[in-house]
Amino acid sequence: MRKITEVVAALIWDKDRFLICQRPAHKARGLLWEFVGGKVEPGESKADALIRECREELGIELSVGTVFLDVLHEYPDLTVHLTLFHGIIASGTPQKLEHNDMQWITVSQIPDYDFCPADVEILEKLQKEYPA
Repeated sequence: MRKITEVVAALIWDKDRFLICQRPAHKARGLLWEFVGGKVEPGESKADALIRECREELGIELSVGTVFLDVLHEYPDLTVHLTLFHGIIASGTPQKLEHNDMQWITVSQIPDYDFCPADVEILEKLQKEYPA
């Protein structure tokens, strides 16, 4: 049985658009799009991990809300348990501190981007709950 990596991410809305980030080219799944977030460190709560990741990757303070969706996904190199939380920017303006790019997109623009496979289930739920 492979070890499961706990990963958290944020669904951050600005009116009818949400924030997506493009992974750096040199990382696994490089240049694919994803929600901001990362691995939960030992002894860290999921909410604390998400706040830390948003600070490190975007330079923002995040207010963590309820869970939007939990996904278990097996990649060839690791298995992730991804918890996507609703998030609100408490302070700061998102900056590209680690990502190759970032965009605010509408639900109808989802097909225009290549996302990480773990995000597919999340994107399908977004398209059902927020039809264009």
